[in-house]
Amino acid sequence: MKSIPQCPTLPAPFLPLLLLLLAAALLLAPPARADDTATYDQDSVLQEARKFFGDTTEGLAKVIEKAFQEKGRPVGYIKGEEVSAAVTVGLSYGKGDLVLKSGETGKVFWQGPSVGFDLGLNASKVFVLVYHLKDKNDIFQRYPGVDGSLYWVAGVGMNYQQRDEIVLAPIRLGVGWRAGASVGYMHYTRERSYLPF
Repeated sequence: MKSIPQCPTLPAPFLPLLLLLLAAALLLAPPARADDTATYDQDSVLQEARKFFGDTTEGLAKVIEKAFQEKGRPVGYIKGEEVSAAVTVGLSYGKGDLVLKSGETGKVFWQGPSVGFDLGLNASKVFVLVYHLKDKNDIFQRYPGVDGSLYWVAGVGMNYQQRDEIVLAPIRLGVGWRAGASVGYMHYTRERSYLPF
């Protein structure tokens, strides 16, 4: 009859030392950043935006880089369309699909007034970076534009809208007169509304 091999055992004095080394290794290991799993990295966002716009302009990369430098990693984005018209005072109407890194998705509509300096009519695609949104239903409220936040390079424009901690950064190609959109607000709703206020 064969004997079953025995596992070697550590002498008693070495056990506390082994436990101490294991605890030190756990304490010194870099912590897993929850932020990395709950947010999008810059390359993923740029890839999604390029697919959405069908454009690889350098301006798009620079605008997204600026958003990451100033606001960090977004928890989601909205891919949508917007129609705007302005004669000094502008109106904007849009719709899109909200995608959060947590897996939540939903349809979003927005409308709102703005103050511009030109007149015109504009239909454009809009890619909105979404920051600090804990639940998709929290997006449904009014977001004032942040004065002086317009950033525009090589035909790509971005401005910030903020309500409490939630920040939205709409990015548009060929913004033109849309420079006035940083003064005003956008009302994000579950259903389409033609009242901009």
